[in-house]
Amino acid sequence: MSSKRTSVNLIIVRVLCLLLTFLALTVTEAQQPKKIPRIGYLGALTPDRESSRAGPIRLALRELGYIEGRNIAIEYRYAEGNFGRLRELATELVRLKVDVIVVGGGFDPVKATKDATKIIPIVMTGAGADPVEAGLVESLARPGGNVTGITLVSRELGGKRLELLKETVPKLTRVAVLFNPTRGSVRELKHDLPVAARALELTVRSWEIRDVDGIGKVFAALNKERPDGLYVPGGGPLINTNLSRITDFALKSRLPAVYQTSDAVAAGGLISYAANVEDSYRRVAWYIDRILKGAKPAELPVEQPTKFELAINLNTAKEIGLTIPPHVLARADKVIK
Repeated sequence: MSSKRTSVNLIIVRVLCLLLTFLALTVTEAQQPKKIPRIGYLGALTPDRESSRAGPIRLALRELGYIEGRNIAIEYRYAEGNFGRLRELATELVRLKVDVIVVGGGFDPVKATKDATKIIPIVMTGAGADPVEAGLVESLARPGGNVTGITLVSRELGGKRLELLKETVPKLTRVAVLFNPTRGSVRELKHDLPVAARALELTVRSWEIRDVDGIGKVFAALNKERPDGLYVPGGGPLINTNLSRITDFALKSRLPAVYQTSDAVAAGGLISYAANVEDSYRRVAWYIDRILKGAKPAELPVEQPTKFELAINLNTAKEIGLTIPPHVLARADKVIK
């Protein structure tokens, strides 16, 4: 009898031990924080200047249920205009083993990040260069590697900008085009613009700029040549970081100019026709969501912009002695007075 009681007691003790072990493991597991996705954000500019890009992305992520600090973490790195640091910063994010890297600022930061990793998914926020032409993806429909996202390039925009410049300056016949051969779109300069120019009966001539000093030299030459207008494409860091300098030169030269970004109009440029960047930035969140749920960047098509906006600076028009035609002004989405 005593032996049976001892056996029952041992069984009870073992069951209790198993229950206690199970409860201990459950409590320990519950106390351990769940692994949350980590996003790397690499910006080419300062945090302040990147906020117009990062802000809409965070807002769109929140609408998809991702709240920074709660169920998603974001590691920020900013080159602050020093493009020589991009590779170093991209490598830092790779070492952190983030789940996806969002890249802002055009071709250079995307290229630096792609050089740093062939495994971690990379989402572009709107590269200024044609991503296929630049070698970032194999095609827009099937990127083929670890890079996908948004491109702000649309081949129809070059002709549309020339058309708007012609409508704004009806007597326009000769247009100077700034061109950075190391970062400019060769297709836009050699094919798209000449085709559009012929249809509009315009003559276009490209002016190369390779460094900051070259900007001043080109404008000195333009003051002698006296073209009727200026076309400023996206030209990577050289043009993008010197927009204020370029718009100032154009203003002093009383040269009507059309730009690829509304930032130029805010800096004193005359007109711009460009993709609605906030709408494009918000789309970045969709890519992040899909990738975190298992989608492969190679199979997520690169999207081109679908919404565009015309911006006009009336103060600049007044300073160069130009009256914006009413039909052009009526189509403007943004007007600076």
